[in-house]
Amino acid sequence: MSNASLSEVLSCLQRAETVAITVHTRPDGDAIGSQLALGWFLEQKGKRVHMINADPPPYNLDWLPGRDLLQEYDGSVTQLDALSRADVLIVADTNSESRIGKHGTFFRKGPGTSLLIDHHTDPESWFDMVYRRETASSTGELVWEIISAWDADAVDASIATCLYTAIMTDTGSFRYSNVTPKLHRDVADLMERGELDSSHIHAEVYDKRSPEGMRLMGRVLETLRLDFNGQVGSMVVTRTALADTGAPSEESEGIANMILSLEGVRVALLFKETEKGTKISFRSKADDHVHHWAQALGGGGHRNAAGAFVNKPLVETVRRAIELAPRFLDLTPEEDPDSEHLSDEDIAYLSVLMDMKQKN
Repeated sequence: MSNASLSEVLSCLQRAETVAITVHTRPDGDAIGSQLALGWFLEQKGKRVHMINADPPPYNLDWLPGRDLLQEYDGSVTQLDALSRADVLIVADTNSESRIGKHGTFFRKGPGTSLLIDHHTDPESWFDMVYRRETASSTGELVWEIISAWDADAVDASIATCLYTAIMTDTGSFRYSNVTPKLHRDVADLMERGELDSSHIHAEVYDKRSPEGMRLMGRVLETLRLDFNGQVGSMVVTRTALADTGAPSEESEGIANMILSLEGVRVALLFKETEKGTKISFRSKADDHVHHWAQALGGGGHRNAAGAFVNKPLVETVRRAIELAPRFLDLTPEEDPDSEHLSDEDIAYLSVLMDMKQKN
């Protein structure tokens, strides 16, 4: 499966009359921002656009321009008709049918041209056309390349806001190693074209934590664990903590980056307990790549940001994930060579932390 050229992608989109766009389940800023920006732009170009996702945007992205244009997939005749009539079926910010949701099969088997726009590793092979670059900071960066090559003057405040949000969120507010001088120039161009207030966008995304979310953070911080001489840091979000604080699960987003801010920590893991298993978020610095580590646990992602879902209880998943670390990272061993694996005492202590009640 070869990568399409930018001109081939433009030709495909310019020929289309009707376009459907989807992103991954539990969408983040890059997914929603990229989808809305491209959808807005294609509508400006006279295309009929249907943006259909498995899940709604999280609370901190609900304000984005065009939010009301996003549909949640419900299997209705109207949606199925739209997917069957689309000339181009775009999958953005994910490359796996299973991560799209129940409607993923229509993007894979539909009569329209399936187009992947993404920066993740190891795409599935069913796409008719692929515009992908692993070294891109975000899917938003790739969408900007498409839009700017077609008609940069069409970028208005709505498109610029969505693209800025996509790039900002997937670069950790421009602090990850995938941020290049060119990206900064592109973002400056976006800001000028859209007359953006970047501080307002940042506040909308990151400064909406509720009192319940702050209490949840306190509970999660108490579970901090450091392994391999402080090079691997982890925390856990339990269902008990969520229930006790009343915080929505989305308010735990960003905690993995907090772990990574600790001096000496090279890799951060955040474990979230769910009804069906455990979700893991991986974050790393510079040359410490975590996507293969995530793949070993059934997930995937980028070199410095990845995720996995393990259909196992929380404690078992924590043990397994941390024990795998030396296979994928060049780590300085613990002074006690036996301590690089979680002992029964470690697990017992972690269990106590997980069930702790917040004291007044």
